[in-house]
Amino acid sequence: MIKQFLAVVSGCMLAALAASAQQDRRQPVVTLDYHYNYEHKKDKAGNTIRWHYIWDENDSGGLSIWGHIFDSLGIRRDTLHEAPTAANLRGSDIYMIIDPDTDKESPAPNYMDPAAAKVIYNWVKAGGVLVLLQNDSLNAEFDHFNQLSDQFGIHFNGDSRNRVQGRNWEQGAFVLPQDHEIFPGVGKVYIKELSTLTLKAPAKAVFKDNGFNIMAVAKVGKGTVFAVGDPWFYNEYVDGKRLPAEYRNYEAAAALTAWLKKQIPAKR
Repeated sequence: MIKQFLAVVSGCMLAALAASAQQDRRQPVVTLDYHYNYEHKKDKAGNTIRWHYIWDENDSGGLSIWGHIFDSLGIRRDTLHEAPTAANLRGSDIYMIIDPDTDKESPAPNYMDPAAAKVIYNWVKAGGVLVLLQNDSLNAEFDHFNQLSDQFGIHFNGDSRNRVQGRNWEQGAFVLPQDHEIFPGVGKVYIKELSTLTLKAPAKAVFKDNGFNIMAVAKVGKGTVFAVGDPWFYNEYVDGKRLPAEYRNYEAAAALTAWLKKQIPAKR
């Protein structure tokens, strides 16, 4: 009798663990690159710390607020400190590369190369959702990085559009259509000093301004690529403290995150 009881209990425990494991596997994962963007600085105590566009950074240049948006949608956050491989991307549904380093930002920058670009391409083709947020001509690396984006028909021009002087916010304003496929109902947003895009198939512009390609999407195989030439959603411009209320960057971040989640194939 005791053996039967233990067998039942054991079976229930195994079933619960299996159900938990299945639930964990179903939870989408967003992985933020910490390899191509690998900046450091000294803190007040003189210690060298990792910073700039990272999840747990609460300062203006961090992504903690955007991270909380992912959390709210049930998307688990992760990081990738190494160059991407088929193995270390296998558990990721969304992979984001933001502001690849120049030699001014890092003494030994990790540049994109053809091998890594091919790995990422194959990962997207199999159903991955890739987010590429570059920067303007003074703050990011383009020659190597375009080896990746060019595969999807997206070329970062390495220019600097929407140069903003001081608090002249209008110089960084874009107005998204109310029925936009990614940002419905968002309206006015703020993006300063960004790289424009040159596009070819399979990429298409999802937002243009005065003839310039600002945002692009590419569909490859089962996967999706979204690209803009600016980090855009770092804390400074989504926390509601700096920008006037008419700029709806937080709402844009929430809309994009929801859209990214929808691009994840049901079965990968």
